Amino acid sequence: MRGLIVDFGGVLTTNVFDSFRAFGEQEGLDPQTVKRAFREDPEALGLLRELERGDIAVEEFEPRFGERIGVTDTSGLVGRLFGGVEPDERMLEAVRRAGQAGINCGLISNSWGAGLDYDMSLLDQLFEGVVISGDVGMHKPEPAIYILGAERIGVRPEDCVFVDDLRENCAGAEDVGMTAILHRGADKTVPELERLFGLELGS
Repeated sequence: MRGLIVDFGGVLTTNVFDSFRAFGEQEGLDPQTVKRAFREDPEALGLLRELERGDIAVEEFEPRFGERIGVTDTSGLVGRLFGGVEPDERMLEAVRRAGQAGINCGLISNSWGAGLDYDMSLLDQLFEGVVISGDVGMHKPEPAIYILGAERIGVRPEDCVFVDDLRENCAGAEDVGMTAILHRGADKTVPELERLFGLELGS
């Protein structure tokens, strides 16, 4: 394995769905409202896919998605959804150490438009190639986005390890030949990365 490609939200940060649950509680909703919308409401998922591809702006997404989940005040909705998300320092350090050891590191992230800010200076430090879905007009788990991610770090897909917190995104990576890790916290992911790369990454 010569390449490591990771997701952003939920891998380099704390759990996104925990933030969604906290948002639901703050809004007086069922804590599972947001997660359920993406799993069970085709229109809500369709809106997310449009946002991820950059087909609609966050200003259009927020009122339409707010209607799907029963939120009337939709100003800054995306930022509020991610209000509980913080950097996962152990995962950031593992990626940093992998890069220092000579592993080509990259990022593939399904973006939420301008409502979710990326620390581009940090990403430039950590990654040789960055693919943000809204910038390239495609999203995970479409095969082309994984192939582009591998190209940007100069590694064949079959020589890449891919880390994501969504099962369908891991399946998409495996479909193009990558080895996927379903992220369920640094305690499990970092030792698995160490095993695959034969490196000490701070477990």
